[in-house]
Amino acid sequence: MPIKKYLLTGLLVWLPLAITIWVLLWLVGLLDAIFGGLLTGIAAVSPASTGVLIDQMRRIPGLGVILVFSALLLTGALVSNVAGRWWFNQWDKLFTNIPVFKSIYNSVKKVSDTLFSTNGNAFRTALLVQYPRAGVWTVAFQTGAPGGEVAAHLGADFVSVYVPTTPNPTSGFFLMLPRSDVIELKMTVDEALTYVISMGSVAPTPAVLPLK
Repeated sequence: MPIKKYLLTGLLVWLPLAITIWVLLWLVGLLDAIFGGLLTGIAAVSPASTGVLIDQMRRIPGLGVILVFSALLLTGALVSNVAGRWWFNQWDKLFTNIPVFKSIYNSVKKVSDTLFSTNGNAFRTALLVQYPRAGVWTVAFQTGAPGGEVAAHLGADFVSVYVPTTPNPTSGFFLMLPRSDVIELKMTVDEALTYVISMGSVAPTPAVLPLK
């Protein structure tokens, strides 16, 4: 029926936009809640005269997002120079010497440095691997190579890969496979993620081969 067809077509048009707006609003609400909690803590230790100003700041929608973005931008600018890097190193030494806290801080720092470093290979290559058994293929992402004691047992010709779940790629499985068992794909990481999230319904555009 035409009505059913039109409804489905309209749904396909509006659904991505609606989900995107919902996620953004959720992020704004989360940051505002964190910022509101911070303001509550400041108000508890500040003079009563500042309570009105803090209450007015709490009522401004989206202020937490703006302040968090500004703080990240300012921190990045400061750490990019010599003086900022010195202060960052002192900050880093302080947190890496606190018992219990240092184990969590060091682990998170190593993961973030690996994922976001411009010199690393994490999540910069899409792969095709056989998982969960031979003959069944899925898209994965290279996260590096095994190191330390693991590398001593496995050998040098292995790669570390992350196999995301569908349609939520934030959960998945960590595998170490022989390099000969993986196929490196020419698609970008964004294209591969889209392919995974869409459960294969949105295939990447094939590369155009040059004419001979």
